[in-house]
Amino acid sequence: QVPLVESGGGLVQAGGSLRLSCAASGRTGTTYAMSWFRQAPEKEREFVAAISWNGGETYYTDSVRGRVIISRDNVKNTVDLEMNRLKPEDTAVYYCAVLSPGLPLNSATMTQQYNYVSWGQGTQVTVSS
Repeated sequence: QVPLVESGGGLVQAGGSLRLSCAASGRTGTTYAMSWFRQAPEKEREFVAAISWNGGETYYTDSVRGRVIISRDNVKNTVDLEMNRLKPEDTAVYYCAVLSPGLPLNSATMTQQYNYVSWGQGTQVTVSS
């Protein structure tokens, strides 16, 4: 278990930007692939983006590709999600999560919530039209 704390959520108008941050406690957080998920009201939690342990690989779900950038700083133990050109349909609680060690980061593993061993408490993003 790696304690995770998200921050940076808020209310923004459509077309605006937000930068979410996920802080991992402890040095071990830097050696894992990590992802962002989101859960909109009355919808299931869905995968948003993932990044490999060293930042060399990034992946995005189709609905955010081109508008969102995931990045990490292994010195600060943070993983950020920069979101641009936000849309009302981006409104959700955003969660960061740590992929189970030993699992490869690929399309088969990154989207499945059961492959993640630690989750943050979430940060609310609300996009007004």
